[in-house]
Amino acid sequence: MFPRLLRAARGLAVALPLLAAACGTSDRPTAPITDVADATFASSLDVDLAASTRLPSGVYIRDLAVGEGDAVASNSAVSAHYTLWLSSGRLMEQSPDDQPLQFTLGRREAIPGFEIGLVGMQPGGRRQIIIPPLLGFGARPYGDIPAFSILVFEVELLEVQ
Repeated sequence: MFPRLLRAARGLAVALPLLAAACGTSDRPTAPITDVADATFASSLDVDLAASTRLPSGVYIRDLAVGEGDAVASNSAVSAHYTLWLSSGRLMEQSPDDQPLQFTLGRREAIPGFEIGLVGMQPGGRRQIIIPPLLGFGARPYGDIPAFSILVFEVELLEVQ
């Protein structure tokens, strides 16, 4: 349905050694950017890290509109619309208007950073979620998404159970 977002999340145990190797000394001219705070974002994304909250995981969240009702928590079933961009501003994917994303947090049905970024959202809310590479697709390319990509989501939460 949503091939990039709904997939079995790769374990961090696999990604961390790859990241360590990529960040070590090598013939590569530069190491990948792994910290969101070090990234450059396309102006079209309206990323404002100073107005965002950095979670302990390194995920940044910024509420664009606050919803009402029960908040998303671990094991919540959610229904949401989302749009995914790379930090360059390149649009990668979005949920169809008539087919929202539906999944349950904690079942590894979405990438870890997306689940982390949804916690605390309320129905009707809109949130920007910025995900560091290791909580996204990691050290390997995934479809058109390059390795070590910082992901920028805009999410509208429709329902939480």
